[in-house]
Amino acid sequence: MPPSSPTLEPRLSPGFPWGGRTAARAAVGAGRVVLGRYFPLTCEGRERVPAGPLVVAANHFSHLDPVVVAVATGRPIRFLAVDELFGRSPFFDWLTLWLGAVPLPRTRPPLGALRLALAELDAGGTVGVYPEGMRVWVWGEVPAKRGAAWLARRAGVPLLPVAVAGSEEALGRGTTRASRKPIRAVVGEPIHPADFAGFPDPVGDMTAEWQRQVGAALHRAYGLREP
Repeated sequence: MPPSSPTLEPRLSPGFPWGGRTAARAAVGAGRVVLGRYFPLTCEGRERVPAGPLVVAANHFSHLDPVVVAVATGRPIRFLAVDELFGRSPFFDWLTLWLGAVPLPRTRPPLGALRLALAELDAGGTVGVYPEGMRVWVWGEVPAKRGAAWLARRAGVPLLPVAVAGSEEALGRGTTRASRKPIRAVVGEPIHPADFAGFPDPVGDMTAEWQRQVGAALHRAYGLREP
C-alpha cells in the first residue's frame, strides 16, 4: 500500500523507480484489456513504432491519454507532466511518480526536466510529451509547443506522432466520471531529425509536421474533411 505522506520523490536519473518499469509494462497489458473492453479502445499503426530511444508526442484531451498512448505504442513511457498536477492527491502523486513521470515546472525554465529527459533518451528509454502543454477542449485550441521536437533533435532520435480521438468524450476536461465512449489511437509516421537538417528552422518544421500528422489523423477519426 503506498504511503500517504511523504510522496515518492521524482526519479532524477534514467529508468524507473524500483518496480516501476514492471508496473508500467503491466499497465500497458492491463490497459489494453480494460480500455479495449470498457470504452472500447482501438489502436492503429503500432507497426510504425521504431526500435530504440524515442520521443512520443500526442494530443491531449483526457487523463486517460497517458495509458492510451502507452497501449498504442506498447512501451513503458516516462511522461513529462506539469508540476501543477501534483499536490492534490498523495496516491495520485505516488502512482504517477512511481510510473516514471518527470515533473515539468511552468513558472521557471524546465532545465532539470529537459536534462533528465535527454538522459532517459541517451539510456535508450522513451519520453512522452504533450506539445499542447495541457488538456484542451478541442484540437487546435492552443498552438503546439516546440519542446518535443527540440528533445528529438537534440537527442538524435525519432519523434513519433500519436493522435488520440474520443478520449474527450470518455473522460474529458470538466468531468470526473468516465463514460463508455469509443477511443481511437493512431500512431503516425516517425519524424526523423536528419530529414530536417537542411531546413532554416528544423525544430519548427518538425513541430509543424507533428501537427499536420495528428490533425489529419483526428480529422479521419472523426469523419471530417481535412483542412
